[in-house]
Amino acid sequence: MTYGTRKDGYPASSKWLHWAVAACVLTTIPVSIAMTWVSGGPLQDTLYNLHKSLGILILLLMILRLINRLMVGAPAPDPTIARWQRAASSAVHGLLYVLLLLMSVTGYLANSAYGAKTPFFGLFELPMIIAKNEPLSEKLFAFHKYTGWLVAVLVVMHIGAALQHHVIHRDNVLRRMLPRALGGI
Repeated sequence: MTYGTRKDGYPASSKWLHWAVAACVLTTIPVSIAMTWVSGGPLQDTLYNLHKSLGILILLLMILRLINRLMVGAPAPDPTIARWQRAASSAVHGLLYVLLLLMSVTGYLANSAYGAKTPFFGLFELPMIIAKNEPLSEKLFAFHKYTGWLVAVLVVMHIGAALQHHVIHRDNVLRRMLPRALGGI
């Protein structure tokens, strides 16, 4: 199934994965800023490890989102939305999917090239997959950082558009993705 093929709205699996990724992204953005502001020590180490763990979790959830999207599809756009808004929405969603996947992978690669461990919530550590190469790690970390800022901008746009539809237009755009308990259709 693909975009626009469902007649019954987003299934629970799509909603759950959307909100799980949202929670991780909305947590990792301030964590990533805070980890660079605090001085070195146990707090900074904890923030870095949390950031790495959330990044791996985002990667896993995004892979599940892609599989879910391919298997269950997505509903057609709300018919009240202008064509340009549908195009903008598709572009932002597509970019978020690509950038979240790319960011997670480059963060892991950069960490490996730097020679640092990549823990997953203290449960285990991912293997180093690149030999230590600090010049490469610097380039990958820079890409990861700038991609992160772009993701943050896109997230703000996404949230702003959803709230605009909900508060100003009073249409079903946001409600379609809300869990049933919060008014989702």
